[in-house]
Amino acid sequence: MNRTLAVLGIVVVIIGIVLSQSFFIVDETEQALVVRFGEPVREIREPGLNFKIPVAEDTIYYERRALDVDPPRQQVILSDQKRLDVDSYARYKIIDPLQFFRAVRTEREASSRLSVVINSSLRQVLGNKTLIEVLSDQRPQIMTDIRAEVNESAKRFGMELIEVRIRRADYPDATKQNIFDRMTSEREREAREFRAQGNEQAQKIRADADKQRTVIVAEAQKEAETLRGEGDGQAIKIYADAFGRDPEFFAFYRSMQAYRTMVNDGDGDTTMVLSPDSDFFKYFNSMTGGVPAPVQ
Repeated sequence: MNRTLAVLGIVVVIIGIVLSQSFFIVDETEQALVVRFGEPVREIREPGLNFKIPVAEDTIYYERRALDVDPPRQQVILSDQKRLDVDSYARYKIIDPLQFFRAVRTEREASSRLSVVINSSLRQVLGNKTLIEVLSDQRPQIMTDIRAEVNESAKRFGMELIEVRIRRADYPDATKQNIFDRMTSEREREAREFRAQGNEQAQKIRADADKQRTVIVAEAQKEAETLRGEGDGQAIKIYADAFGRDPEFFAFYRSMQAYRTMVNDGDGDTTMVLSPDSDFFKYFNSMTGGVPAPVQ
């Protein structure tokens, strides 16, 4: 009895193992390919529970969702001989699992093959475009042309390219340095030109200022001479009026001024020789009672 139960238990276990290897589930995000001894026999694209022959058949799952591919950065020569380092990315879907299995088998190999095709299409399409066109509003159409060309090759792999985009497009390092040097030279040339224009304007402003200063000084001197002349005229008139009113006092005042000038200008070593009856000592003689004052 015990031996029969043991055999029955072994049979149940074997049946369980066989049944577990006979059924498989395909998720909504997946599609499957059933292969028999390495050869594909059928593809399953609808989700659900499916049957396969244990041991003889195996299941390969592929993504139904979009997959990313990141091609390596490459240098492209445009039609105007400009060089660009282009960094792109793309997204694709597996639309034919059987063709995909026969062409590339794995998603890693598919990404590698697709990267080569994308870079080749980028070189071909961008090679017919100028830098202005790449940077203009024509860029979406360029991406559409690249995607259409890549899809021609992707169909042979059982794939469809959903989109392709240029993430970045930069000048190579050597070109960047050349552009930087050229821009530096251009800015230095503009700076020299602006500096020369500034110096020219400064010279004009200084010349105009000197001219205005000369005119202002000349007019000021002219006005000063005029005022001085008017002042001298008024002084002469005042002196003449005063002399006319009291000639004797005016003569006395002028003599006193002459005496003061003589005394102040003398340094003690100067000797003046004058005649005693000179008019210069007229008022001295009157103050000494007619006796001439000694002169040193």
